[in-house]
Amino acid sequence: MTLKIVVLGLYAGLIVWIGLAGLRRTRTFADFFLGGGKVGPLMTAFTYGTAYFSAVLFIGFAGKIGWSFGLSGLWIALGNSLVGVLCVWLFLAPRVHHMSRSYGVATMAEFLEKRFKSPFLRFFTGAAIFIFFIPYTAAVFIGLSYLFQTTFGIPYEAALIFMGLFTAFYLTMGGYRSMVMIDVVFGMVMTGGVLLLLHGALSKGGGLAAILAGLRTVDPDLTSAVGPPGLWPLFSLVFLTSIAPFAMPQLIQKFYAIRDRKAIRMGMIASTAFAVLVTGTAYFIGATTRVFLTPEGTPRAFPGGTPDFDALIPELFLRIVPEGLLVVIMLLILSASMSTLAALVLMAGSALARDIYAGFVKPDITDRGLTRMMRVLMAVFVLISVLLAFIRPSTIVSILAISWGAIGATFLGPFIWGLFWKGTTKAGAVAGSIGALAVTLGLFLAAYPPPEAGTIGMLVSLSLTPLISLFGRRQRQTLHSADKEAPVHSEDLI
Repeated sequence: MTLKIVVLGLYAGLIVWIGLAGLRRTRTFADFFLGGGKVGPLMTAFTYGTAYFSAVLFIGFAGKIGWSFGLSGLWIALGNSLVGVLCVWLFLAPRVHHMSRSYGVATMAEFLEKRFKSPFLRFFTGAAIFIFFIPYTAAVFIGLSYLFQTTFGIPYEAALIFMGLFTAFYLTMGGYRSMVMIDVVFGMVMTGGVLLLLHGALSKGGGLAAILAGLRTVDPDLTSAVGPPGLWPLFSLVFLTSIAPFAMPQLIQKFYAIRDRKAIRMGMIASTAFAVLVTGTAYFIGATTRVFLTPEGTPRAFPGGTPDFDALIPELFLRIVPEGLLVVIMLLILSASMSTLAALVLMAGSALARDIYAGFVKPDITDRGLTRMMRVLMAVFVLISVLLAFIRPSTIVSILAISWGAIGATFLGPFIWGLFWKGTTKAGAVAGSIGALAVTLGLFLAAYPPPEAGTIGMLVSLSLTPLISLFGRRQRQTLHSADKEAPVHSEDLI
């Protein structure tokens, strides 16, 4: 226990030191929010990957998906790596980088306003970011607090208060510049941690063949191409977690800040390799919970005899990792979570400060005033998220799915079509954003499974935006043709 506390103290000290270093180099809002737009490929690759994958992946998703779907959860890892990372970098990064400089914008909400000449879209999407990032951030806090509870025996509530205060302090200092500096360290810790996890699972399980045999003994479907829940639930999880990054503001922001197109090419390779390793390991060890954990052997993970999905992975760590190395796994989860929290809090603060306050309340706010306002709003956002985490309204997977589904539905259609199709209209963008979000929230309220509701909402966003755009263009063309062909009467000339 003493070693864990010492290592954790040194780790916290390193984060604070880097935060202070970033603070000294942060003079403008552009420095605070985008690192001056001069971030290199390695830093961007690590900050993208560590923002994408957090305690939500290791504690929530790996536990619930691994237990329910078995090895078919690896399809999610493949989708996340090849679509959510490789394709996003390949197709989206160059376009976003170019368009951000052409329009002179720093956020997705600003881009939508400039692209469609719609202040309403800026306000609506900025508000959506702040509101629906709250449950996402709460889910990360929940995962971290479970980790501290299991590893240190610290009460959940005490761990939550500590992480909330530490996050607010660290982030309000140096902003994005501090975040990308520490994300390189986070990424290296995560790489070492997942390699340790993979070795521990294979070693304790007697090798891959023995683990596969153990899964088949529990349920043969756990080793099939589609796990027990079926194809549609699996597809929904793959689609939600792999397509949403095309419209997730905390990930897209990385391309606003990257230095140049050469850095994009280098960052794409590094980020994809990192994703394959992290996600593949996470979902594989998630499946091994069926082999290593039982209600009799781990009663804390099975209250009342049924699995607590958010507690499965912390208990698994105790089974497959030597006690002396548990501190590495603790740093793995902490690293992943701190980076994601940083990205979420930074985006939520900018949504209120730049997109709404500076956009509508006080357009003449000074650069220094805007940066100060953003710091205050980031602290407020952390407080609200921590309060929600105290309530623990649902499992981590469900909370995350609500957040990703709502944000994906709001942004996906207008942002993607707006970037790549000149024919996208303001009406199409507004309809795609509002209509898809309404469908998603309606399904949530109707108790539809959150991952599937989010998937449907995102599909609606992708289809409704071009349909309304095409319909509006045809209507205008029809009216224009009718005006040309209409006979001219003498009374019309009066």
